[in-house]
Amino acid sequence: MGCSSRPIREKAVSTLITYEHPLNERIRTFLRLEHQFGQLDHFIHQEDPKATRAAIAALLEIISITARADVKNDILKELDRHLGTLSGMTNQRGIDPEALEQLLTDMRRAIEAIQNIPGPIGHTSREDDFLKGIAQRSSIPGATCSFDLPHFHHWLTQPSEVHQERFGNWLHDLRPAMDGIQLILMLIRSSGTSRRILAEGGFFQEALDAQLPAQILRVGVDAETGIFPEISGHKNRFSIRFMNAEPRGRASQHNEDVNFRLTCCVF
Repeated sequence: MGCSSRPIREKAVSTLITYEHPLNERIRTFLRLEHQFGQLDHFIHQEDPKATRAAIAALLEIISITARADVKNDILKELDRHLGTLSGMTNQRGIDPEALEQLLTDMRRAIEAIQNIPGPIGHTSREDDFLKGIAQRSSIPGATCSFDLPHFHHWLTQPSEVHQERFGNWLHDLRPAMDGIQLILMLIRSSGTSRRILAEGGFFQEALDAQLPAQILRVGVDAETGIFPEISGHKNRFSIRFMNAEPRGRASQHNEDVNFRLTCCVF
């Protein structure tokens, strides 16, 4: 089904929940790292030991993700591609030259910071014996109790300054990577124009332009509807099936028409 021609009525005030779906593996990895860094940054400055545990858990996820992919080269390739595209827009009409130059400067700085990282991204924390011990026990359900990891338990009782110093060391070669990823995702998300769409019978699908491959799909759904989208797709086509968020048990297929917002981010 394509976009319906039937008129769509919108509420004067509504709260949209935005769901994102990556359309290639590189962006999938970037989104996962962004999510884990968000978790880390939320908990890292809190003094509660439970928050520090949550920050360590997020850091271990980041270490695991960066170990499975050549994230450093992927970030550099993506930044270089965006830099080349934006550099060619300098003399285009409607472009703010000062804003563009600032963006180009930010990208050059991000590239330089990542290039200056010695070795793979996350190497410092990945080779830390203290974190290795926690990671090994974390693979066993519930095995990070004080009797499993007394060293970790002792460290959690230390002052916040001790934690912050250690986190600063662990994140030394991860922060430049995250700054680069956030810059890339900001450019991609801002590249698309939101459209109002009607999914007839709770289903929508559309072909994508293979010459202008989309990077991310963004689906906005009214929070009051009690439904959510299941998105699947690749560079040529995608589909969206809306589901009812049941109070108990599995979600069920939503068979009524759904008004939603769709953004295909292609930059």
